[in-house]
Order: sequence, then C-alpha cells, then structure tokens
Amino acid sequence: MTADNIATAIEQLRTLLGDKLSTGSSVRELHSHDEAYTPAVLPDAVVFPESTAEVSEIMKICSAHRCPVVPYGIGTSLEGHVVPVAGGISLDTSRMKKVLAVYESDMNAVVQPGVSRTELNEELRATGLMFTVDPGADATMGGMAATRASGTNTVRYGTMRENVLALEVVLADGRIIRTGSRARKSSAGYDLTHLFIGSEGTLGIITELTVRLYGQPDTISAATCAFESVKDAVDSVIMAIQMGIPMARIELLDEMQMKGMNIYNPDIPMPEKPHLFLEFHGTEAGVAEQVDIFNSVADEFGASEFRQASKTEERNRLWKARHNAYYAGKALRPGAEGVVTDCCVPISALADCIERARELIDDSGLLAPIVGHVGDGNFHLLMLVEPGNEDEMQRAATLSSAINRVALEFGGTVTGEHGIGSGKRKYMKEEHGEAYELMGTLKLSLDPLNILNPGKVVTVAQS
Repeated sequence: MTADNIATAIEQLRTLLGDKLSTGSSVRELHSHDEAYTPAVLPDAVVFPESTAEVSEIMKICSAHRCPVVPYGIGTSLEGHVVPVAGGISLDTSRMKKVLAVYESDMNAVVQPGVSRTELNEELRATGLMFTVDPGADATMGGMAATRASGTNTVRYGTMRENVLALEVVLADGRIIRTGSRARKSSAGYDLTHLFIGSEGTLGIITELTVRLYGQPDTISAATCAFESVKDAVDSVIMAIQMGIPMARIELLDEMQMKGMNIYNPDIPMPEKPHLFLEFHGTEAGVAEQVDIFNSVADEFGASEFRQASKTEERNRLWKARHNAYYAGKALRPGAEGVVTDCCVPISALADCIERARELIDDSGLLAPIVGHVGDGNFHLLMLVEPGNEDEMQRAATLSSAINRVALEFGGTVTGEHGIGSGKRKYMKEEHGEAYELMGTLKLSLDPLNILNPGKVVTVAQS
C-alpha cells in the first residue's frame, strides 16, 4: 500500500464514479473518525456508491492497486471501526438506502445497507410489523450487521446475529456473493451469513440484508424501580428470567448514572439509587400479568419507587432518557470527554463483575457511571476525562484494560456490543487463544492483500 498506488486508484475511481467521489477536506474529515476516542485519520477520498454493481467495480479497482477500503455507515461506532488507519478510500453507503421488499407473511424484509433502523420501522409502520434491534444510536443496517449490534431489546428479540437471515456481500476482489436465504433455517453448507456478521468490514462489504421482523405488540408497558444496591437489582433480574417472565427490555443504571440522569433530565426526577428500566410486550392481560409478577419479584429484593408508564408519550419520554444516558453521564462533569468501554459476562456473574468494576473505578479516581443491558450480562462504562489531560486519559486506558480482564476472569468477553475495531484488538488473543490465529487465516483467505478495513479485529502480516 503506497501513496502512488492509492493516487492511481483514486484517479480510476474518479473516472468510474464522477461526482460520487470526493476529496474535499470537509467530507474527508467527516469520515476520519467515529464517536469514540480513537485518533482521527483522514481517508484519501470518499466514495458514495449507489448499487452493488458500483461497489463491485470499486473493489476491483482498489484490489488492482492495493488501495485500502473502509466501509462507512453513519459513523456511530465506538472502537475506531471506521477510522481509515492506513488511508485509502472510505466507502460511504448512505446512498444505498432502499427498502427493497417487505414480505409480510414471511415476516422479513430485504434492505440496502444504508437504511437506518428507524427508517425501516417507519416503512413498516402500516404493516403491523417491526424490526427489533435497537442499539440506541440510529445506526444503519449494514453497520449494525458488520458490528453484530445488539441493544435494549436483546433479552427478548436477540442481536443482529439472530435477526439476519441472508446477505449480499462484495468481496475484496469485487466478486458478489449471496449467503443464506429467506427461509427460517438451513442445513446447507457453511454458515457464511454469520461469518460476515460481526466481521466489521474486514472480510467483505455488505450490500444487501434480509432481516427478521416481529409483530408489533398489542400492548406495551414500561416501568422503572429503584434498589438499594446493584446486586439487589441484578438478582431480581436473574430470578425474573429464571421464572420465564418474557420481558422485552431490562436496563440497569447505577446510582452515579442516575445522578447524571437527574441533571440532564430535570423533568423526570428519580431517586439517586441503582435503577432498572423495564419494558413488557404482549396482550393487555399478558402485560398486566408480567408487570404483577415482576413487581412481586422486585419486592423480594427491596425494590422501591416502582413507576409504570403505559401511554406512548410516557414510554417514549422514558426511553429517550435512557438512550441519552451518554449525555446524562457527561452532565456529571461538564466539558469532559467521554471514554466508553463495554464488556459482557454470564448473568450469574454480573453483580460480582460490576462490584469489581466499581472498586477499580474508585481506585482510578475517575468519574465513570455504569449502564447495562442487564438481561444479557452486558454493561458499559463512561469514563469522564478532562480534554487534553494525558494523565486522566492514561488512567482511563488502564481502567478499561483492567475491566476487560476482569470480564475474562468471569468467563465473559471484552465486548458484548461495541465490537473490536482497533481499540480492543490487543485483547483478542487473550480471549480467543488459538482461535484468534484461525481468524487471521480466514481474513487472508478472503482478503489476501489486506485491503478491507486493515488494522481492525485481526492482526495479519500485511498490517
């Protein structure tokens, strides 16, 4: 990969794409970073394909000249996934945003990668169906598949892994392949669909997705309740899951996060204690039963301040507050930057893991509120760091590393949601052992020149 090779590729791409290629400084700057702490790197150019055929031609040119290509959705990733660390081309899928087909009877839809999750649900509104993966950010479908996104609904509806049936993918050499089908299951050959889900643009570029849909529930009810400790909150969730209560969302916020919530959302005052935010889906009678059973479970663990929100406006207000937890956390230290990390452990280990995490936070001297998708053992830290303060940034890096290793000690993973990118690549060998070497082998078998999002997820000789 040399500057001359990249320049030659850009000239050929300009001939192919015309004004669908930009080398403008503002466009390149927009594609130089994501929403996290990874240092920005400018791509040499940004391309805006409008079809799978154009993506294929782009990859043929870039392969011929060993020009790096980094797929870009909307830039909401958190571990440097879209940062073009080796320069080259940022391939922006924002013009590939058609909902190609909705199969109501089969409860699935076919979409292009630039469609956002909210755009898909808007398209589905009149059908009585919904797409359920909700990572909080209004991410694109391609980006969500590439990072194996999950979110607040995972405990009931699953992650992108469970909700993608088929893909169309352009490989590094420009070949177009299809994986999977609209059938609900298959025993035919290798499961290539799930090989590409979570590959973070290192194995191919997703150009079409077939996704699973669900019926919109007749009744939805949200609720919040407070606990005296994180352990009490988590233990109530474990018991509720063991009892088979089909909760749609179960979110944990610690007392520090609740303090930030009260600063950022003064119109929704809540006790500054660990909280659960919950949502129940089903028939009117079914939801009422779920709420009653959970309420009795929570009572056993000392829950208080149980508040229910059944009206749409109330629920939306509540979940908007939860989705704005990042900004609420930053309100604890105005002007601070937020360094985020996540990990995931077996739910039985969650309370102990969070307790260890809180001890490490105290030792670091940093403010770091915790939120988590407690129903699946996933939690997040927002470490608040003064801009330009190298000592605090180093303490944040040390804290993040320590918490990742605690998660591994508890039989978990260094990321349950954010992905690896470049930020967590250093932990992959420790988590996966010899399987990590196999990932490198797979990478080079599909991308022998290492031009697809180089420097992310795996370490190969050409990086």
